[in-house]
Amino acid sequence: MMIICHEIGELKDFVRRCKKEGKSIGLVTTMGALHEGHASLIRAARKENDIVITTVFVNPTQFGPNEDYDAYPRTLEKDSALAEACGADLLFAPAPSAMYPHEEMTWVEVTGHVTKILCGRTRPIHFRGVATVCAKFFNLTECDRAYYGLKDAQQTQVLQRMVEDLFMNVELRLMPIVREEDGLAKSSRNVYLSQEERKAALVLSRSLAHAKEAFQKGERNKDALLTIVKNKIEEEPMSDINYVEMYEMPGLAELPETIEGNALLAVAVRFGKTRLIDNVILEAE
Repeated sequence: MMIICHEIGELKDFVRRCKKEGKSIGLVTTMGALHEGHASLIRAARKENDIVITTVFVNPTQFGPNEDYDAYPRTLEKDSALAEACGADLLFAPAPSAMYPHEEMTWVEVTGHVTKILCGRTRPIHFRGVATVCAKFFNLTECDRAYYGLKDAQQTQVLQRMVEDLFMNVELRLMPIVREEDGLAKSSRNVYLSQEERKAALVLSRSLAHAKEAFQKGERNKDALLTIVKNKIEEEPMSDINYVEMYEMPGLAELPETIEGNALLAVAVRFGKTRLIDNVILEAE
């Protein structure tokens, strides 16, 4: 039976027992509304660790003032069933007051280019909230490995920088994007889409696939690849582009005009009130 835990002390006692027995711990941090993308991370953790801890916590500090914190789906009963079915040993679902016990908080903030581009440009506090809560979860669980999906590619690079800079004893395991049969990247925000918006959103994976095909055929000009994606997305009347950008991968440094190594091609597009992100990693042979 999977343990469902809400208290910091209870989690720390569980981790202490596991560590005393020499067991490895895999961690999957989530904001709930679990789907097949999360399930794939939990299953990956199950294969590689003695113990798997999953967190369900809608983290208030990564939401801006006009974002959807209050509306974000909260489905703990359903999430618990999925986590247990995928092999989690413990699900940690704390209250915000437990994770942030003081009004004047200690923050973990990754600075510089990696947090200022892509989503960081329009969501200036977002990655400070992500880094802070993940640092807390890494400390609480003493995890050996933590699992993240590459759909949130910028997040993975921010967390990698944090782990390296703070010498954290955790290995980040980055896993492939999980998609619906029609190509739409799995996301908790997909539930906000109307039927028409969901159909329109398929332009994201289609446009990225076109660019990947061009890259595989030898196109190495950054602007040409970006134009392929922009033009394809703009063919969809319901789309409102936030960004279409490319950076080196890993690390997200600026790319030269002619791409020589691997690159992340990332998009953020609004359909109605719902902002979706997607990406593809272009791998040079």
